[in-house]
Amino acid sequence: MTLTHPTLARQLAPTPSLLRDMLLVVGGAAFVAVLAQAEVPLKPVPLTLQTLGVLLVGAALGWKRALAALAVYVAAGAAGLPVLSGGSAGLMNAAGTGLRASVGYLFSYPLAAALVGFLVERYALDRKFLGTCLAMLAGSVVIYAVGLPVLGALTGLRGGALLTAGLTPFIIGDTIKLLLAALLLPTAWTFIRK
Repeated sequence: MTLTHPTLARQLAPTPSLLRDMLLVVGGAAFVAVLAQAEVPLKPVPLTLQTLGVLLVGAALGWKRALAALAVYVAAGAAGLPVLSGGSAGLMNAAGTGLRASVGYLFSYPLAAALVGFLVERYALDRKFLGTCLAMLAGSVVIYAVGLPVLGALTGLRGGALLTAGLTPFIIGDTIKLLLAALLLPTAWTFIRK
């Protein structure tokens, strides 16, 4: 299957090079790290803007570079750099007794970004409002499909309690982020075409 549609990054920097790709990957990881600092400290999982960054990086960079960018982001946080939500670092919880409750969500980010990037490169979904909504929704589903079961395994929460802790508080925020991305990406393409 051929991925035929250029991403925003490829449109803005069309000449392929290793340096370009490295800068895009590191820039994508840094973008998510900056957005992660906007935090509402909910328990057990904080509300941040990092998922918006994950989905935008996926759309802007394409699946390969987005996968790499989010792998770099997660690795940087795991290595102790303060790039995770609210300037935190590491994969252990604050007490140091086990993995942080959000680790499943973190590990889903490279997969979600890659899926969004694939959908953009294959179907040009980031050119129109509805298409962008669909791509962002697909990425969000991946985040919850990985994050919720891991949250349940780490906390012992099940059923409605798990959904109340790991999904329900985020629905409104995720909808706003999805709509914001659906406005930003097609607008960016409009400016690029001019």
